[in-house]
Amino acid sequence: MILTEIESRYGVLPEYLWRKYPDYAVFRHADNRKWFAVLMNPPGSKAGLPQAEAVWLLNVKVQPENLLILRGMDGVLPAYHMNKSHWASLQLALLPTATILELLDDSFQLTRKRFSQPRNFHDDLA
Repeated sequence: MILTEIESRYGVLPEYLWRKYPDYAVFRHADNRKWFAVLMNPPGSKAGLPQAEAVWLLNVKVQPENLLILRGMDGVLPAYHMNKSHWASLQLALLPTATILELLDDSFQLTRKRFSQPRNFHDDLA
């Protein structure tokens, strides 16, 4: 579902960069080559979860001022293998699709050459 949605919204196909991790996909802008999302399924224990089974995560860039609010939500983790001050890992199985897509849109905007300000999640919760 997420692969189709990313292609439909942004015209971007996944790039599989790591032979050792053939399911890990990077999504980036065509013009500036900046990543806006990374899809992966590491063992839950490596992502800071109690379970050993693999968990599907989508790493997205977020505004630092939104991180504290987002990390208070079930299904949002400190970014796996990314800068934890600017990225978050979304557990695809736990978050509503609408929330995932909103955060994906924000990430896409934040990583563009010129971007408009994404929504502030604090305003949504007020």
